[in-house]
Amino acid sequence: MSELNELISKIVKFRDDRDWAQFHNPKDLAIALNIESSELLELFLWKNEDGANIGRVKEELADILIYSLLLANKYNLDVQTIIESKLKQNSEKYPVDKAKGSAKKYNEL
Repeated sequence: MSELNELISKIVKFRDDRDWAQFHNPKDLAIALNIESSELLELFLWKNEDGANIGRVKEELADILIYSLLLANKYNLDVQTIIESKLKQNSEKYPVDKAKGSAKKYNEL
């Protein structure tokens, strides 16, 4: 079993030990992701990039990753496969020779 699958198993066990699966439908996991992402954003509000509390950043980022992994697990998605697929898709949309050093969207390159 890969380290990522072991991590997902730990997350699922944590959830199941508390009987929280009943609350973790795809809609609510997606909403929770949005809320946690907003909490991460709030840590940077009115600060420069070095002004955020790194301990809090770790906590919010962990929440985001946990909910993301639970959502992938809910749909039986292989996280490594979907990330590699997205990287391939993005490499085609953003070829190095056009995108390097640019923040433009793919349709503006």
